[in-house]
Amino acid sequence: MAIRSTHLHYFVAVAEEGQITRAAAKLHVAQPALSQAIASLESELGFAVFERHARGVNLTPAGETFLVKAREALGAEMDAAQTAQWLSRTANGTIEFGFVGAPPGLDSPGFLGRFSKAHPEIDVRYRELGFPGPSTSAWLAEVDLVATHTPPADEEVWTQFVRTDPRVLLAPAGHPLAERSHLTVGDVLDETFIGYNPSVDMKWAGFWSLDDHRGGPPAHLTPDEASVPQEVLAALAVRSAVTTVPASSAAVLVNVLVGIAAVPLVDADPATFVLAGRSDRINPLVSSFREFSSQEGSGEPQPADAERPGLGPAGSGA
Repeated sequence: MAIRSTHLHYFVAVAEEGQITRAAAKLHVAQPALSQAIASLESELGFAVFERHARGVNLTPAGETFLVKAREALGAEMDAAQTAQWLSRTANGTIEFGFVGAPPGLDSPGFLGRFSKAHPEIDVRYRELGFPGPSTSAWLAEVDLVATHTPPADEEVWTQFVRTDPRVLLAPAGHPLAERSHLTVGDVLDETFIGYNPSVDMKWAGFWSLDDHRGGPPAHLTPDEASVPQEVLAALAVRSAVTTVPASSAAVLVNVLVGIAAVPLVDADPATFVLAGRSDRINPLVSSFREFSSQEGSGEPQPADAERPGLGPAGSGA
């Protein structure tokens, strides 16, 4: 029996949404076409995968069992495609470099220039990522490596320390705390913080809301569900709320955005930046980048106003 991959995608979407109308909107297909595809799938399988009711659909017992296998099949299909892309990049001397927040060229242009000069045979391309979810290996599936604040631990992912970076408060220019020259953690713990999407790893997101100092989430969160840095910035533009970011991120943002203020948090634990990548996607190109970064970061400490050693874009809530 040859089951169409498209039908599996449709089936999983309907199962997750619990309603053909919502699934059709999510898939950007017409509802009649989706209904017909599900009927065709059930005909091919020889059993019903859904029970229809007035509010939508429920999985049948057979449908629940089949859903597990459908997800595995789609996951294997995606992994094969991503592996093929990785092999193609390896053959063409290309690194797909993931970042969260400020582009690496704005954060560490000197480092990237030195790497390009040392390795002219390697072409580094950049891919902006959303905030990490609980599975770091899945988050890294389409890139060769990423520079970010430490993501959730994952046995399928390697990490390499790059640097630490102080945290600063980011707030709208009209916020009562925006005019302060510096702040302590105690000054801001009870403020309203920007809310994150439930798909973002709770501990990673909570770091930017000072959960590590408070011992839990803020008492007040905006109704936003930010999953990318731009959504955090959009919320800051229209709400009397705050977040924290690395000092390197703030240095970029205050120079390119109007109406955003950054205030140092003098006693907040710093962010720890790492390079990270999937252990099954290491190749000579990635190894060269890791080695170069390690060498750049192994020298004597630089003055505070000098470029930081190593590389680490503003991988934070903004």
